[in-house]
This record gives sequence, structure tokens and C-alpha cells, in this order.
Amino acid sequence: MVDARPAVQALPAYRPGRNPADLARELGVARAVKLASNEVSFPPLPAVVQALAAAAAETHRYPDNGAVVLTAALAERYGVDPAQVVPGCGAVMLCQQLAQAFNDPGSSIAFAWRSFEMYPLLAQVAGARAIAVPLVSGRQGGPADTHDLEALAAAVDGTTRLVFVCNPNNPTGTAVRRVELERFLDAVPAQTLVVLDEAYREFVTDPDVPDGIELMRGRPNVAVLRTFSKAWGLAGLRVGYLVAEDPAVADAVRRTHVPFSVSVLAQAAAVAALASEDEVRRRVAAVVAERDRLTAALRERGFDVADSQANFVWLPTGDRTAELAAALEARGVITRPFAGDGIRITVGAPDEDDVLLAALDAVALERSAAATPGG
Repeated sequence: MVDARPAVQALPAYRPGRNPADLARELGVARAVKLASNEVSFPPLPAVVQALAAAAAETHRYPDNGAVVLTAALAERYGVDPAQVVPGCGAVMLCQQLAQAFNDPGSSIAFAWRSFEMYPLLAQVAGARAIAVPLVSGRQGGPADTHDLEALAAAVDGTTRLVFVCNPNNPTGTAVRRVELERFLDAVPAQTLVVLDEAYREFVTDPDVPDGIELMRGRPNVAVLRTFSKAWGLAGLRVGYLVAEDPAVADAVRRTHVPFSVSVLAQAAAVAALASEDEVRRRVAAVVAERDRLTAALRERGFDVADSQANFVWLPTGDRTAELAAALEARGVITRPFAGDGIRITVGAPDEDDVLLAALDAVALERSAAATPGG
């Protein structure tokens, strides 16, 4: 028998969000809603649909391995050299490439926790030590939901090759601000690469939360990750990108990519999406407005919801997490629970969020009845 490496055998299986059509059939209801994967509820951009139709005629050919057109478009957008830009098969693949490029067994990767669930798995696969620094409360009396950058900087040691700062943080939606982030970047040793993971950057409305690409400039040990999966609506095509201040960092990541992993369709769609930025901004504004409505409605129901800077909200439900998520699913609402911590809920279309709120009300009513003597 051929055995996989112990580190690989120990990896938990990835569990994607349930298919809402499957859940609806299981429950015998007309509709279930999925608020688990932080997708936008809008259909693909019209320009993307047109680009995909045109590109489909080329799918018998391999894609451009260097994604030259997309790389040039991103470089122009951010005012950097194309040598600083690396497209990839989603930002998560670029995270893996970063670990492959910079971590040897015995090195370490540092990150806040709870944060993006791939970070500890990257360390495990690379044979690196995971340095998980607990979150702290972002507001007086609130739950632990925000990066402790001072503790994260103190945790970095001579073995630390990578530090991930997820900003806004997934799954809590909170974000660290300019002064604290600049102080942190100045404190990290020059030989440690800080990766600002900004998958949700487009949804940030707090003016004190800085653009990571602007903070990156002049700091050769800083790189920024972004994705087309969220605000740009290309989750099904898998395309993200890294921008590094030091072209040598980008070159190292480029060397670890799987050849042709950014498909013909993904490249064409991403270029078309970039050319549709005005429409994307309108869609983002609609998501933000709905985020505000959903946040207010959840607070009215007694949930301690922090101001989110992403396209999801976080319910710090602690030990009640699994029970509440199961109760919502039984009512046709799919969320993303993190056992013992909380539930991440994607900001959906208004009618989808209304289904969620009605389900929460039904759960509360049932609990109230159960708690009433004779109920």
C-alpha cells in the first residue's frame, strides 16, 4: 500500500457550501437560499458574458501561460510594472504558491486566528510551523474579532518566512486601520514576507482602512493578494492575482504555478470585468447598502454584529453555533458555521436576506415557546 505523507493524511476534507437546490428537494420546499460562500447575487457582467462567448471558440487551444493581456491590464490599473503582477487560479492557489515558494520544513507561517481557514493548512502541507495569534475585541466589550497586530509582530521570529494579514478579515469582516497596519509593517523583519490578503477590498467603506497596494509601495517585503471571485462576480472561473513590490517575490511565486492554470475563459472574463468597473462599483454599492440593512436587522434581533467591511456579516454565536446553523438549514437557509466561534452570513439579495431574517425569527419563536412553562 502506498501511503500519502502524514501531513496530507491529516488534512481535513474541504467542505463547500451545500447546493440550495439539493436542500430544497430534501426539505420539500420550493426554495432554499445559500448565504455561505460570499458570492455576489448579481448575474455575470454583460461584457463578461460576451467575452466568454468569444473565448469559447479558442478553448481547443492552451491558454496563454503568462496571462500577458490580463497581467498588463492589472499592471496598468495599479501603476506597477507587469513583472510585479502574478495572476493565478484564484487567490487561494496563490496562497499555496507563496508557501511553496518561501517555506521549507522548519520555517513558519504566522497569521491571526480565526482567519482564512487555508492558512494553517498551507503550513501543514509545507511542513512549516503555524503561528496562530488569537484575535482580540475590536470594540469595548465586544467579542474577539479583530487582528492583534502588536501580538502578531511579536510572534514573528527568525523562522517566519510568511505572514498573512487578512484585511478585511474572513470570517469576521473586521479590518485593521492605517496607523496600526503601517506600524506593523515597519516592525516586521525585512526577511519576512507580509502578504496583505485583500479578497474583499472592494467592499471597504471605512476611509481609515488603507489600500494595501498603496502601503506596499516602497516596502519590498510586502505583497497584496486580490481576487475576481467576489466583487467582480467570477467565482466560477477561478482567477486571482498577486501584486508584489519586489519583482523577485513575484518571480518566485510565478515559478511555482501550475502551467496553464488560468484558463482561456478566466483570462478573457477578467479582462472584460476590469473594463466594466463602473458597473462593478454600482453593484458593490448595492451590496454595501444591503449589508447595512442586514446588520441593523440582526442587531434588532439581539445579535452582537460588528461593522463589516466585506460582503458578509459575522454572528459571534459561540457554543450555540452548530445548533443555530442547523436550525437555519432546516428552514432552507445555508450559512457558514465555524464550530464554537460563530456563523458567517453572506450578504445576499434583499429577498434572500428576508428569508434569513424570517428563519431567525422562527427559531427565536420556537425557543421562546420551548422556554415557556407548559409550552
